[in-house]
Amino acid sequence: MKLHQPTADVFIPDGVAPATALARVTHLGIGAHQDDLEFMAFHGIETCFGQSGQWFGGVTCTNGAGSPRAGVYAACTDEQMRAIRREEQRAAAAIGRYGAMLQLDHPSSVVKDPANPALQDDLLAILQATRPRVVYTHNPADKHDTHVAVAGATIAALRALPPAEQPERVLGCEIWRDLDWLPDRRKVALDVSARQHLAAALNGVFDSQIAGGKRYDAAVQGRRRAHATFFESHGVDAAEMLTFAMDLTPLLQDPTLTLAAFVGGLLEELKTEVMGKLLPWK
Repeated sequence: MKLHQPTADVFIPDGVAPATALARVTHLGIGAHQDDLEFMAFHGIETCFGQSGQWFGGVTCTNGAGSPRAGVYAACTDEQMRAIRREEQRAAAAIGRYGAMLQLDHPSSVVKDPANPALQDDLLAILQATRPRVVYTHNPADKHDTHVAVAGATIAALRALPPAEQPERVLGCEIWRDLDWLPDRRKVALDVSARQHLAAALNGVFDSQIAGGKRYDAAVQGRRRAHATFFESHGVDAAEMLTFAMDLTPLLQDPTLTLAAFVGGLLEELKTEVMGKLLPWK
């Protein structure tokens, strides 16, 4: 497997040969930045953790050089931050017992350029090497431009696979814009209650961002707990922690469906639901 960036990093926590490690991946997470996988795709990490025959594989697309920084990291150069974030992502992969962790090391400018095929090419090669059953990536309604770009490149790469090689399910996950706005029938509610200690350990690895001024660890855990309580108004909580996802599989079933039309349809459903409750009131 040849990747575009010569500085791309392929890390196999248990030391298995890369080809073997990639071929065993059943659940693949594709995120823009270091720590995205742990925040948005924990369901896949938890599902595979310690399970025979199930392995989580991670892909981080950008190099982390443009990360915000403060405190002890305030004086770090872009290159220093890039190295720090790479090591943090490796540490998370070891703690989470990932089957493989690939950091593609693309600048954000490359990822956000729809005319540049580099990311799509890399993702297609990884998908061909892994053949996962489930793919987790960013939801295309996220408010972070790089997240939306990764979602777009992921769908394009998946569509380039023969139908028989496409995954059973593709989930668009929440980070910068959560998915509480989705009509309930469109929400994929993922129970992530079982290993809260593992989630805390994974979230805490990314000290350069947490100590650097963003309490992502606390915010993500708070969102999951809030979803579990507010998801159902007329019943007791069925889970302690929930994360929501958007089912992107229809985009593979209908390759003529654009991301804009797909998300636009969901927004229309939300509008219909909200207006339906308001119209009887003067």
